[in-house]
Amino acid sequence: MANERLRAAIVDLGLTLDEVAERLGVASKTVERWINDPDRKPYRRFQYATASLLKCEVSYLWPDERTSADVTASGNAELVRLYPHRSVVPQTLWTDVYAKAMRRFDVLVYSGFWLTEDATFHRIVKEKSADGVPIRFMLGEPTSPAVAVRGEDEGIGSAMAGKIRNALINYGPLFGLPGVEFRLHSTTLYNSIYRADDEMLANGHIYGVGAYMAPVLHLQRVPGGELFDAYAESVERVWEAARPISSPADWEGAH
Repeated sequence: MANERLRAAIVDLGLTLDEVAERLGVASKTVERWINDPDRKPYRRFQYATASLLKCEVSYLWPDERTSADVTASGNAELVRLYPHRSVVPQTLWTDVYAKAMRRFDVLVYSGFWLTEDATFHRIVKEKSADGVPIRFMLGEPTSPAVAVRGEDEGIGSAMAGKIRNALINYGPLFGLPGVEFRLHSTTLYNSIYRADDEMLANGHIYGVGAYMAPVLHLQRVPGGELFDAYAESVERVWEAARPISSPADWEGAH
């Protein structure tokens, strides 16, 4: 059965599907599927955006959706622990999390330089590579505007780009290992994200503060949770837009 409430809400405001799609940042065919295919519900962030645009409650447009209390409860279950800043996170936690990876092993940072000096982490990468686990490193494009801005925000200026170059050099022995891929991104990062399967450490970025002094969320994926997936989806978007490199020197290739 089609979602007649959604269709009617759009019509009542005198909007077209193209107009709704443009304001939500999706394709018009996507909005059409939300209406005509009851099994194709939008992600929750789009449900809220659609409800706001159409001046309706989410529960009115999608009556069978969970209540906000349900969502909050699931979110609480996803949070394993909150650390006030990265410097108080036990160093072994990072490697313990990655040591359990069987399907996904992602590092999304600007430089994450501190991790490149961890011999245990290097050993785990090599072991996981040998085990066939896909490993993805996403570091900032050293000459990108986003990196320059982050350097200024942290008060270290061009040193941010230097940290990335040094991180790539430290990762040199990992280039070419089976299943290990490196890409450079030009994204404005709001969090550095370290993911292994259904576990994640998300290190927030705060204006004027280095990442080592910013909070870290230790998250786990749980049934019905949305917080973990929201971070995980952002990793995928960065990966898709990032530039592959095959050696530490490749950052110079596009400049």
